[in-house]
Amino acid sequence: VERLKRVMVPLIQAADNKRPLNQIKVGIMEDDRVNAGSGGSGQYIVTTGLLRKANDQQLAGVLAHEVAHDDLGHVAKQQTLQTGLAIGMVILDQIVPGSGQLTPVAGTLIARAYGRNEEYQADAHGAEILKRAGHSPKVMEQTLTWLMSTEGGSEGGFFATHPATDDRIAALRRTVQ
Repeated sequence: VERLKRVMVPLIQAADNKRPLNQIKVGIMEDDRVNAGSGGSGQYIVTTGLLRKANDQQLAGVLAHEVAHDDLGHVAKQQTLQTGLAIGMVILDQIVPGSGQLTPVAGTLIARAYGRNEEYQADAHGAEILKRAGHSPKVMEQTLTWLMSTEGGSEGGFFATHPATDDRIAALRRTVQ
């Protein structure tokens, strides 16, 4: 939880439309796949697979992409993943040091599927957010490359709702110098 806070808070603060940290909620979902999502309105979901497999730079790249979706106000059709998932909600500025425990919450999880143009916009804006937060804008490209090697062409996880990674990397190279 502390790692997630350390990586995500600077990204939230680097967004164009800054939200107070006490309005940001992050759900941690038990799932081995590498994935994250934005539910809009400062609500995010991160899988335990992402937290276990990503280094801090890769985690920042994935989270910057999701923060960018929220920051850009992307609206998309909703897709119910499944009910009864155990997640822990964390309000970023209210983490008690040493608590370490997340309260499981069962319920329906909503993910958003975006169009290709919105994904490209989120990549480019995510690279800008990374830059503002003190990272190299190349982190986004490196993260996409890592995701491709980690998740491969599998149908679940990060690639289930995203355009081809090679196309996204090429688009980033055209927009991020």
